[in-house]
Order: sequence, then C-alpha cells, then structure tokens
Amino acid sequence: MSAFQARSLQDLQVLRKALADRAAREARLQQERAEAERRARAEQNLFQTAVGPVQALKGQHDRRWHTPEPPEPLPVQHWLDEERVLRESISDEFDVSTLLDVDDQLSFRRTGIGRDVTHKLRAGHWSIQRQLDLHGLRTDEAREALGNFIRLAHRTGLRCVRVVHGKGLGSPGKTPVLKGRVQRWLVQKKEVLAFVQARPADGGAGALVVLLQPGRRRLGGGS
Repeated sequence: MSAFQARSLQDLQVLRKALADRAAREARLQQERAEAERRARAEQNLFQTAVGPVQALKGQHDRRWHTPEPPEPLPVQHWLDEERVLRESISDEFDVSTLLDVDDQLSFRRTGIGRDVTHKLRAGHWSIQRQLDLHGLRTDEAREALGNFIRLAHRTGLRCVRVVHGKGLGSPGKTPVLKGRVQRWLVQKKEVLAFVQARPADGGAGALVVLLQPGRRRLGGGS
C-alpha cells in the first residue's frame, strides 16, 4: 500500500479499515492455499490409502513391456470438408429466369456452352448413368439430397444424370412444387454444365437431364 498520511481521526479510521481488510484478504488467501495443498496431498495418497500396503510381484524383471500402438489418426479434416460440402448454401431466392434459354422447356447452359450441347442432351447424345428421385421429400431434404447427388456423381466421373422432381399431380393446385427449385439449385452447382427437360420416355416434364463437367474418372456411356 502506498504511503498514507492521516490528517484527522476520520483518515486514521479509514487507514485502519484498509489495513484490516488487507490482513483479512491475506489470511483468506493463505487459508485457501493451505486447503488446496491439503486436497492435493489427499488425492495423491488416495490410491495408497484405499488399497493399503502393496508388495511387488515376483519376476518383474523378466516382464516385457510393449509400447502400445498409437490409434489410427482421425480424418478430422476430411470430416470438416464433408460437413462444409453438405452445408453448402443453395439459395431458394436465386433468380434463374435470366439464365434459362427461352424455349418451351426452359433449358440451361452455362456461359461458354453452345446451344448444340443442349440440343444433343435433349436428343439423348449422352447416356443417363444415374438417377435421383426427389418424390416425397420436403424442400430442405430435396435440396440436400440434390447437392449430395451432384457432388458424388461428379466425383465418380459421371457425365449425364437425371433428376426427377415430379409433375406436381399430387400437390395443391396440381403445380410442380420442386421443378422451379431444382432448376435454381442446379444452376448454382458449379459441376453442372447444362440441363434440359427429359424426353417423354425419360420422365418428360417431371424430370431434368443434367450434363456434368468431366470428373476424375470416366464411366461407360455417351461421349
């Protein structure tokens, strides 16, 4: 405590109270330290107190202590990457209308992709290699399922897939609830080069045929 000069009885009382408070704090701290040391000693002796005197087993010098094998490293970064991809934001508010070709089927082709690609896609130039059926899924479930499907299809080298969103015959107003959403979601997926409405034999207005960028592995199918 810094130097303090009492100039009155009141000042002296303040000084005495400050000294008393300081002494009380120091006494409390000493008591807490002593109690902590006592608990630490008690914990250190807990096992010995519980089991009592022990005796070393005979032949300990002949035993071989094997170093335990370290556990397999957890693929934490892989899990984080997978989680990030699964939570990838696909917005329902994305305006896809300006990106769709103005025709009766509203096909899509990414910038730099010629109209011949959508014509070939519509004509079945690429064989459909996998299909995702979104019937019966809620919007959030459908969004996540589509994101996973496109990502895995691209990673395994698939080029052409079909996404069935339904015609909405069982929906209120008989309108396809998922059709517009699926179009918006697909446009936001960088793996997607183009998509068109499926041919009648492949689902017609209830499905889209999607062309993906080349992946790491090519499977059988169209060129």
